[in-house]
Amino acid sequence: MSNSQWISIQTPDGPFDAYLALPPSGKTANAPGIVLVQEIFGVNEHIRGVADQYALDGYVVLAPDIFWRAAPRIELGYAGDDMARAMELRKSVDVEKAVKDIEATVKVLRTKLDGGEKVAAIGYCFGGLLSYLSAARGLVDAAVPYYGGGIHNYLGEAPNLKVPVQFHYGALDSHITPDIVTSVSDAVKSRPNTEVFVYPGADHGFNCWARGSYHQPSAVLAHGRALEFLAKSLAK
Repeated sequence: MSNSQWISIQTPDGPFDAYLALPPSGKTANAPGIVLVQEIFGVNEHIRGVADQYALDGYVVLAPDIFWRAAPRIELGYAGDDMARAMELRKSVDVEKAVKDIEATVKVLRTKLDGGEKVAAIGYCFGGLLSYLSAARGLVDAAVPYYGGGIHNYLGEAPNLKVPVQFHYGALDSHITPDIVTSVSDAVKSRPNTEVFVYPGADHGFNCWARGSYHQPSAVLAHGRALEFLAKSLAK
């Protein structure tokens, strides 16, 4: 996509890269922002494609390289050695440092928007957890976690949710079982403007067209719901 590039974000721990995708016009006037948070496979071709997709929807999108401390700009596939490496990297990540990286990403993204435009965090798998934590800690104006792994371990932060959050889960997900989804739903249902959607025919990773678990009907339905949610949640 011609309106995309990698940029550098400075932090006290050093710089890391993030993939920036702009709307087709290249203009950011009246465009809200999205911090797009990767799965455990890096800011790979699929995540860049999703960033471009939301840019085509009129958003300014910034996807930070969450694994930069251990493996800068790594891009992994979804099976075999790549899956093993992805799991290894996930275990090595300090979640609190990753949230700080998102905070730094949000700050840079806001400098690229008109004053007053809002920012959402959208995340997948591990990125879903990070997008949830970003919302709970008030770093963003809305969040859309897709099959966020580990959110149930941080439900003590659910009472802090003061911004809209829309959760997406696959009913066939063996990683995030129905009882986990129920626990998340119960923890957030009292918070304002939270939604939880479960897709009957979908497995973990159903939004990723590069994975065997891709489920087009669920992916397109979730994307439509996310767009409607963002239109309302990020309105001035």
